[in-house]
Amino acid sequence: MPRILLRERSLWMGRTPTGFGWDAGVGGPIPEPCNTMGEGAAVSRTLGRRARASARARGRVGCCRGRNAFLLVVLLELRETISTATSNLQALPQSCSPIPGTRWGRMKLLGAVLLAASLLGAAAREERSPWPDDPSRTCFFQMLSGVDGEFCRGDLEIIYPELGDVGCTYIPKCHQYRRRISREWGSPRVRYPQAEKSKKYVLVLVDPDAPSRANPRNRFWRHWLVTDIPGADLRTGDVKGLVLTDYVRPTPPPRSGYHRYQLRLYEQPAHEAIALSPEERVSLGAWAMESFVEQFRLGSPVASTQFLTKYYED
Repeated sequence: MPRILLRERSLWMGRTPTGFGWDAGVGGPIPEPCNTMGEGAAVSRTLGRRARASARARGRVGCCRGRNAFLLVVLLELRETISTATSNLQALPQSCSPIPGTRWGRMKLLGAVLLAASLLGAAAREERSPWPDDPSRTCFFQMLSGVDGEFCRGDLEIIYPELGDVGCTYIPKCHQYRRRISREWGSPRVRYPQAEKSKKYVLVLVDPDAPSRANPRNRFWRHWLVTDIPGADLRTGDVKGLVLTDYVRPTPPPRSGYHRYQLRLYEQPAHEAIALSPEERVSLGAWAMESFVEQFRLGSPVASTQFLTKYYED
């Protein structure tokens, strides 16, 4: 894809590339009195900026992941640019066409823009429907927003196989990811790059929406509790410490909607021995998490994140 954009840029700058159906040498330098960085170059710069911004946004916005993911993202941005490019081309005086040849040069320049759009459109169609009987081959990862998105802070990463860091996202249904996170995969890797090597930390994973977000009577269902985690291990994503509650996979009940699975990381006070009471060890549900935090003087989390998922057959 970058090669296509670079080739189009060379055309707009007045040098015709080979391989696009035009003869080499047709372009040549832009004659006076035209500005050497005229409207055609401005269109090229606009496309380049949008393409680079789209590439940077891929990992931050809940966009698609697949063979032509980059093409799909750029296509969305290119749609806004085509109309601007076309109107700029129409406004060019014939004596200042970025490609010599007046009207013929203007037509070539417009053709380059349309060619880029058609190539991206074809790639996007190929990505959307190469397997008509399997519409889930392309995954779209939606980021959390609003209050749910504000919960994520401190660059805490929760990493599952194939999915990578699922912090601040909805788990997609494609590739049976919801079933696999509920039935197959074990505990995730947890990484906190800002952890101090000389300190220890407490990791808590809870479901505040048990049995549903509308009726959370068993809220703060405890899915994982680990204390005495060395900061050096957290920096690499290797959680080692005293396990007070073994990892329990996210298992939202059928027809209960999306559940939040919240991961909180606390700095453990020095020389503080943390333990669950006999009553807490008996049951995972309706855990008084706030009382636990207050009892052991954990304070506010140094970092937190969450992901949302629901029953895999819903």
